[in-house]
Amino acid sequence: MPSFPAPVGSPAGTLSLPGRGGRRLPAVLAALVAVALVASAFGAKDPTTWVLETVWVMVGLPLAILLRHRFPLSGLLCGLLAAHAVVLIVGGHYTYAEVPAGDWVRDGLGLERNPYDRFGHLMQGFVPAILVRELLVRTSPLRGSRWLAPLAVCACLAFSAGFEMLEWLAAVIGGQAADAFLGTQGDVWDTQWDMFCALIGATAALLLLTRPHDRSLTRLGATTKD
Repeated sequence: MPSFPAPVGSPAGTLSLPGRGGRRLPAVLAALVAVALVASAFGAKDPTTWVLETVWVMVGLPLAILLRHRFPLSGLLCGLLAAHAVVLIVGGHYTYAEVPAGDWVRDGLGLERNPYDRFGHLMQGFVPAILVRELLVRTSPLRGSRWLAPLAVCACLAFSAGFEMLEWLAAVIGGQAADAFLGTQGDVWDTQWDMFCALIGATAALLLLTRPHDRSLTRLGATTKD
């Protein structure tokens, strides 16, 4: 098994598989996400939008499963990734502009638009921030560095900007057919709002979850063995 810089509390230079209890949560979450993904395909409002919105789950879930022995993820990160997958799946099924929960919030708060896409972009910063942090802590010399958090935020902003470029490309290629995927709802500042929401989400994740993430990494290390 290849060696990685160890998470906090684990033997230096080694990373083995978590124990049986540590494997159970990721397996349960993966199964729930897979079921939700398959179920969301039935009755999807726009099949093309469903594919475009859920492709990240279609790629990410098998990748996490394939790498589970070489690079098991912390429990906190597994939970966050599962939650993010559900957000993407729901948005893909209904399209972001027509998610019922977003309509309830819009009507309840007297908003002009369905805010589900704003929530989706908050998650686009919130969850990847912890993913990037975990990768940097375990595979780079940045563990404990003051640059760790700023670089994680920058990585999330770069991903958000890249996603907006993909939306732009979809609009160029698909024209009005891409409207459901873009979900701008007539807001000319939608792109800027999306990136700002990702920035807020990434910053909030690092402020709120840095210590819980370190504890989760410690538990991952505590269940390893040489």
